[in-house]
Amino acid sequence: MPASDPPTSDPSTAADSASDPTRRPTDAAYLDGSAPDLPSELLNLPWIDPHNHAHTLSWSDRERYALSGCRSMLMVSSGYHWTPYKPVEASDVRFLWDDAINRREAIERNHFFEAKLGLGVHTGVRIENPEGLLAAMDDYCALDEVVAVGETGVTPSQHVERWDVDEQQAVVQAQMELAADHDLPVLLHTPNTPGESKRAYRDDLGVTPGYEKNAGLGAEPVLDGENPALEAVKRDVEAAADAGLDEERIVASHADANNTAYLMEETDCYLSFTIGHSWLIGVDAADVADAVDEYGPERITVDTDCANVLRTDPYAVKRAIFELYRYGIDVDDIRTVVYENPRDVFGLAE
Repeated sequence: MPASDPPTSDPSTAADSASDPTRRPTDAAYLDGSAPDLPSELLNLPWIDPHNHAHTLSWSDRERYALSGCRSMLMVSSGYHWTPYKPVEASDVRFLWDDAINRREAIERNHFFEAKLGLGVHTGVRIENPEGLLAAMDDYCALDEVVAVGETGVTPSQHVERWDVDEQQAVVQAQMELAADHDLPVLLHTPNTPGESKRAYRDDLGVTPGYEKNAGLGAEPVLDGENPALEAVKRDVEAAADAGLDEERIVASHADANNTAYLMEETDCYLSFTIGHSWLIGVDAADVADAVDEYGPERITVDTDCANVLRTDPYAVKRAIFELYRYGIDVDDIRTVVYENPRDVFGLAE
């Protein structure tokens, strides 16, 4: 049989480097040969989630936290979403606290990360007779596993029934007084301003896909000024002053473009950007990077706010670690944001 054709020696079809076996030049032949010094430590960087509702998630979701390097988390049991009755009674909220306390240790044993608790009175729905709940809260705050009060904060509008804004502020202040008495930080729920929707959903659905809440049952707002969401945050800061709670002990979750400048420039509060459901509130790692560039990393952190009523992402913080680096944030600043700040404020992972 005739011999096969010899390999071509045409320089136009051969790789530039004699060491490359490729038949023709690839992208690699045109690179300058200097690879970036990539920070492989980001692969194993521990992180802390200072706001989630992981006790309401599935076992598999909590395992995703562990697989992606979560070292510790603050599980918040103050959400009203899980109570089947409206308005909510004090006993309903206390049941949520007790359920989280009951399951916390099993969650730690199953998934190996530290799980601590935040207990509070959320104002997203009116609570009947909150005085008894606040009285009982004093004993709960003394528990070792409770490391924060909240989430709480004045809310411009409620689900089903309106809650007078001054009454809300009084309940928020009472919780802040308990936090000050027990030397606990407060996790603040800051209302978000909705982004522009590309298109409205069908009216007859009654819910936002990805958020299992009957949106049509929202009550008329109790704040209706030019910027109700920001006014609510300012009322919270006022409540903290009246309660004798230092602003450095407040972590304002759900930070966004509407409240960041006020909180960073006019208060000493920490900001936590909720990035676990960016599709809903429009905040992602780019917003975090912009805030770090503008104000530095010292009072900034991130959280997932994962809960069983929302389409959320337990991997959100791990993804953000890489995104922040891609956006130009230094490795030390990333560690400050995702680990050191929540560790120091909430006393986690010590």
